[in-house]
Amino acid sequence: MKLKRLWQPGTLLFWQMVIFDVLSSVCGWALRALPLNTTGLLLIGTVGLLNCAFGMLAMWRLMRDEPAATATSGPQSSAGLARRSGRSDRSV
Repeated sequence: MKLKRLWQPGTLLFWQMVIFDVLSSVCGWALRALPLNTTGLLLIGTVGLLNCAFGMLAMWRLMRDEPAATATSGPQSSAGLARRSGRSDRSV
């Protein structure tokens, strides 16, 4: 597994992973900073653990699946190939 498979900002799963991780961090902060009763602690703790689990599931799916081909790594257009080879499509 390659860690660079995690960085896929063009996919919805990447942003879901980021949101789940941020929400679990907010829940952890709330557990330590806010004076909560037992019910609040259980509720916020459970939500934080679920966010962490869903974030890890999204991370696992991103690392397991091949990233989708992007425009820069996919087949190149004839105009892009002409520019790289020094030829121009313009007639003089």
